[in-house]
Order: sequence, then C-alpha cells, then structure tokens
Amino acid sequence: MGAAEQRHTDENYMRMALSLAMRGTGTTSPNPRVGAVIVRDGRILGYGWHGCCGGPHAEVAAVKNAGCDISGATVYVTLEPCCHYGRTPPCAQMLVEHQVKRVVVGMTDPNPLVNCRGISLLADAGIDVSSGVLEGECKWLNRGFIRRMTLGRPWVTVKTASSLDGDIAYRDRARQWITSADSSEKVHMMRAENDALMTGVGTILADDPELTVREAPGRTPLKVVLDRNLRTPACAKVLDSGNVLFFAGHKASSAKISLLQQKGACVELIAPKSDGQLGLILRKLCEKGVNYLMVEAGACLTSSFLASGLTDEVALFIAPKFMGSGLRYTDGLEIAQTALGIKKMEYSLCGRDLWIKGVLACSPDL
Repeated sequence: MGAAEQRHTDENYMRMALSLAMRGTGTTSPNPRVGAVIVRDGRILGYGWHGCCGGPHAEVAAVKNAGCDISGATVYVTLEPCCHYGRTPPCAQMLVEHQVKRVVVGMTDPNPLVNCRGISLLADAGIDVSSGVLEGECKWLNRGFIRRMTLGRPWVTVKTASSLDGDIAYRDRARQWITSADSSEKVHMMRAENDALMTGVGTILADDPELTVREAPGRTPLKVVLDRNLRTPACAKVLDSGNVLFFAGHKASSAKISLLQQKGACVELIAPKSDGQLGLILRKLCEKGVNYLMVEAGACLTSSFLASGLTDEVALFIAPKFMGSGLRYTDGLEIAQTALGIKKMEYSLCGRDLWIKGVLACSPDL
C-alpha cells in the first residue's frame, strides 16, 4: 500500500473512531472523549468508546468488543493511549500485551502524566506508531479537556437568545419568549453536552430559571450561580433539582449559607471582586473536573465574560424581530482597543431563528 493510500485508509478509520468518541458527549468528564477501532487485514475486529468516567477506556472497550485474538492488528485511537494507573490500568501496556502491530493516534495526550509517554512505551515495545492523523478534528473533539490540562480552565461558551437588535428583554424586564421552540430545544441539547451551566443572581431574581435539561435527552449538568451576597431565595427553581454550586463573597450571611446548604446546594466563598475573579472561579470549576462550561446569563455577566478574554465560543440565537430600546446582552460591554473578532464561524437556521456559532479570536489555539 502506497503512502497516499495508507493515509487515506488511516483517515477513514480515524473518522470512524471520532464518531464513536462522540457517543461519550456529556458523560466522560473530567476524562476526554475517546474512540477506538481495531483492524486487521482490512477487516474491523472491534470498536469501542469511553462512555463514562471510571468506565473502560476506548481501547479496552474495543478489545472486549473484538472478543478474539487481536495480535498483528492495527489500532486506531483518537487520543494517545494512557500509560499510567488512574481509575483503570494503562491502555498502552495492554496493547503491548495483546501484541498489536501498529497504533494510529489522532493526537497526543496533554495530560502531564501521559504527554507522549504512551507513544514512547508502544514504540519501545516495537509497535509501529503513527500520530497526528486528523489531529485538528481530534483536538476539537476534546477542546475542553485540552483547556483544562493546558490553561487550567474549562472551554467557555457564552449563549444568548436575542432579537435582531440584540435585545434579550424589555427594559422593565417583563418576561417574554424571544426565540422559537426549536431554539429552546437546541439550547437544552447544548446544556446536556456541557459539564456546568453558569448564570448570575440577576437572572435568578428576574426569570427564576430551572437551568435543567428537559427538552432533550441527557443529564442536567452542574448549575453554577454567581451570587456575591446570596440573594437567591430559598424557593428559587434552580434549587429544586439539586446539584447547585453558589460562588459568594466572604461577607455573605452565614445563616443564608446554612439555608442554601439545607436545600442541597454547595456554597464556595471567593475573594472580593477584582479583575481576576472570573479566572479564579473558572480555576475552581476546573478543579471539580469541569471541561465544558456554558454561560446563560444577563447582560452584566455576559458582558463580563466577553470582555475578560476567557470566552472561547459564542452561541447566538437570533429571532427575526425587533424589540426597540430593550436590554441588550452587550449592555455594559467595554472593549479596550479592538473589536472582538470571530475566527471560526458557522451559522444555520434553527426553526425560524438564526443560530450563529463562533470561536472568538481571543481564544488560544488548541
């Protein structure tokens, strides 16, 4: 097989591994999403993916799915096989023991415990290793894991739902659905794909949101509320289904902290307001294993994230209507020098709304 043909074959099997890895969306964090395919003599012997943290890794699942001797086979895996003992044994050593002939890797593992050591272990055992096949796609699949491993923060997506003129509410905060039911369903799908949802106390007081996944399959992620003085009432809907984390200031009432804890919420106290406060909160979420964070908030918090340089992606749902002098999601946004640009954008219709997704130019390359 020539080099070009081999590359084409490798990419085809890696695409299959990527599609398998996607099946772990919303369930693998703090681990990455990984897929694996085992091939010998042009025939697929087995395939698998990492389904949940603590569960079998993709390579182990693929070997089990094969159910036969895989010696001499080629293993395609989207992420470098691990070489350390964590919740499960090292996959690189397992592949050595199964005497595979070749391992094709999509991307190296940014985890300092691995980071090319798995590839070295395979190569030292005489296994032919090829890496970097569809590397861009593999990195995009695990952009949140890469952020957490390299920058110590999650991948941050800011979501808004607005009118054509950028309004998210009327000035009197009178509640009204702006975007369509199709957009609402898509938002719930996005919620299920993230590890945490964040909002501010202003949104809690104005809209009393549940912040749950109801209109799509999947679990409700961690709900994060920024509430410096703990003004959230004990009857707030966000508390009804549990799994809520409040970030509050050091002067927050101990009685209110106790009340929220009785409702099943967790409360973390953070330093007084400063320019680095959002970064500190993101680091704390990172320590909790959050790879992906979606911000669904009002103008103040939305503008703070956009101005902070800590936002990676925006998801804008825009309804085909004008609201006039309403409250815009960029109210309060101050940008020091140049406008915020988008370097990777896609758009489509979501029912009657326009859905725009884009990676901000300030988001570091993967």
